[in-house]
Amino acid sequence: MDLRRGLGYATLGLGAIAAVNTTLRRRTPSLEPALEGHQQLYRWRGMNVAYTEAGDPSNPDLVCLHGINAAGSSGEFREIFDELAEEYHVIAPDLPGFGRSDRPPLRYSAALYEDFIIDFLSEFNEPAVIASSLTGAYAAAAANETPIASLVLICPTTVAGPEPPKGALLELFRLPLVGEALFNLVVSKPSIRYFNADHGYYDMDKVSDEWQEYEWTTAHQPNARFAPASFISGYLNTDINLDVVLRSLELPVTIVWGREADITPLSNGRALAESADATLIVLDDSMLLPHVEFPSEFLEGVSDRIVAIKN
Repeated sequence: MDLRRGLGYATLGLGAIAAVNTTLRRRTPSLEPALEGHQQLYRWRGMNVAYTEAGDPSNPDLVCLHGINAAGSSGEFREIFDELAEEYHVIAPDLPGFGRSDRPPLRYSAALYEDFIIDFLSEFNEPAVIASSLTGAYAAAAANETPIASLVLICPTTVAGPEPPKGALLELFRLPLVGEALFNLVVSKPSIRYFNADHGYYDMDKVSDEWQEYEWTTAHQPNARFAPASFISGYLNTDINLDVVLRSLELPVTIVWGREADITPLSNGRALAESADATLIVLDDSMLLPHVEFPSEFLEGVSDRIVAIKN
């Protein structure tokens, strides 16, 4: 193949990729709130961070922090949000780079999210906190910097990407054409279904087609790839020693684990709870999202562990 022909094929290929990317952008609807309640904005470092609040503002504050994945959003708490709002003033943000929050093309880091959580929690009166997966580690670190009343962690982890982080992978996802196309493959509808079935949900009947459509929509908003790019390449891993941090906290710590979780297996949860002297609640027939698969059992388990500070 001569050089001219090769350049021609390359140009055609890039043109096709650009056309697919453009078509997906045009077909993606704007993102509606995942949770019902008052839709608010928190201004942080030049970004608008969207959050939903519900419940009587005079009730104790409870902040729900969603886990990080390619389609992450506050909608992770959709099965428990309304019931929590009957007793608490519940606040659930979309983390920067996710959901309905701004998604600037930053090189997102664990330090950025830890700083955000510290500042956001400081806006409330010693809130109780529920945090999921990698965000659980960020919340634990934040608890050393700002007063919180209690901490519920769902399958917490400090590592969710390669170690050490892969700079080349990060830059690949950040590329304007190829990076966007690669991310579109990662968050295609078949991929979202695969990841949900592989490690998100033990029983796929517990996740609706409507919710998976929402995940697809949030993952195709403008600039959606930048925060997940840092996640996929390992730059959102945190170097904190989670059991040491939890052990140092003078507040009730509860760890909730899905018995069938495989990316972060239950053995990790048992070891962490023992080392941190924390209460461990195990929900059968669930994986990384026990609060979604078994919301009533989750709420029953943690109800006595959420310390209430009256506003």
